[in-house]
Amino acid sequence: MQDYHKVLTQKEIKEFVLNRFQSVKKSNKVKELVEFQAMNKFLIMAHNQEELKVLGRIVASNKKVKLSEILNDYEKNLNLCLQYKPTNKTHSNVIMHIFGFFSKEFSDLEKEKFFELLKNYKDEKMTIGDILAEIHPIVFRFNKTYLSSQTYFLLYANPEKGNIFKMLQSNDERI
Repeated sequence: MQDYHKVLTQKEIKEFVLNRFQSVKKSNKVKELVEFQAMNKFLIMAHNQEELKVLGRIVASNKKVKLSEILNDYEKNLNLCLQYKPTNKTHSNVIMHIFGFFSKEFSDLEKEKFFELLKNYKDEKMTIGDILAEIHPIVFRFNKTYLSSQTYFLLYANPEKGNIFKMLQSNDERI
């Protein structure tokens, strides 16, 4: 069986994000910038957590600074942020932030499986695309609309893979 999923290069990811930001600039609306920041939070975090804080402060300054200055500062810092390549450590940090959205709703078995997945990723037994493909359906299961809008899943997840939580569900149905 042939795998049709194409892993995006860092250059392609950067181009995608910067092209989306150009749409924000053209709109010249604070609301669009706020939405862009929210949608790209985990992607930015994977690249550089310090720049995520800087970009957040830039967006928050919208009451005190002219929008044109905000957009220029944001673009400069976004470019700087995207120069950093995500690492196993930064992706693991993002995965833990995502886990925080579900941790109270997971059963003990689901938590155990989640941490097993994370360990496999950290041990390089699976890719970031594979772990995100496992996690992505959970976003919909628990109706976490904030997560469903994240470009992080769009750009890094491998949609071809299965899902351990489906396996758990089918085990529950047999009981």
